[in-house]
Amino acid sequence: MKDIIIEKLRERGVQIQEIAEIVYALQKPYSDTLNIEECLESVDRVLEKREVQYTLLTGIALDKLTEEGKVEEPLASIIKRDEPLYGVDESLALAIANIYGTIGFTSFGYLDKNKFGAMKRLDTSKDKVNTFLDDLVAGIASAASARIAHQKRNEQEEAEREVS
Repeated sequence: MKDIIIEKLRERGVQIQEIAEIVYALQKPYSDTLNIEECLESVDRVLEKREVQYTLLTGIALDKLTEEGKVEEPLASIIKRDEPLYGVDESLALAIANIYGTIGFTSFGYLDKNKFGAMKRLDTSKDKVNTFLDDLVAGIASAASARIAHQKRNEQEEAEREVS
């Protein structure tokens, strides 16, 4: 199933490397030893979770169905406009962001307001409807970032125990 998800992301113009780069940007200020391989591993772990896979399938399908004119009005126009008060796209993404604890919410809020990289490209695309996908990418990056934050904290505590 993870391979299907990665392919669907690729079909929509999203590479796993791009998500890892967002994770790196989020976590690098907190870790001198962080590298992009750790970020890729963390994104991979997030994508292994079945609830993440189902959420991604749902959001991507809604974007595609809207593009294809298969969503009824007025919902189609709301999704196409990415109506700020709609919020369902963010709700789906927050389900992903929270899988490694509430720290993911904080990162998601930051990414939702300060879109960069793949998120910005998706959000400003005129060719495709990416109302759900830009937020889902932020959710994946937030969860992967939270995973790394927990991992680094555990490493720090372990090092402190060894010193004492």
